[in-house]
Amino acid sequence: MKVLLTWIAVVLAALGTAAPAAAYVGPGAGLSLVGAFWGLLVAIFAAVAFIVVWPVRRLLRRSRGVPDASASKMTASGTTPQPERRSA
Repeated sequence: MKVLLTWIAVVLAALGTAAPAAAYVGPGAGLSLVGAFWGLLVAIFAAVAFIVVWPVRRLLRRSRGVPDASASKMTASGTTPQPERRSA
C-alpha cells in the first residue's frame, strides 16, 4: 500500500509541474484533424452496423426462400456437384 501511495504522489507531482503548451492549430490543420476523426468514427460505426445487420439479412433471406450465396449445393453423397466435361 505504501508503494502505491508513493507512485500516486510521484505521478501527481509530475503532472502538476507540467507547463501548458503554447501551441496554435490553424484552421487547415484543425479541419484535417476533424475530418480524419469523423472518417474514423463513420468507419467504425459502419463496421459495427454491418456485423449487427448481417445475421438479420441472412435470416430474412432464408425466410423468403432465397438460397444463401455462401451455402454450396450438395449432392446426396455429400459432395459438391462437378460440371460435366465433354470430350472433344
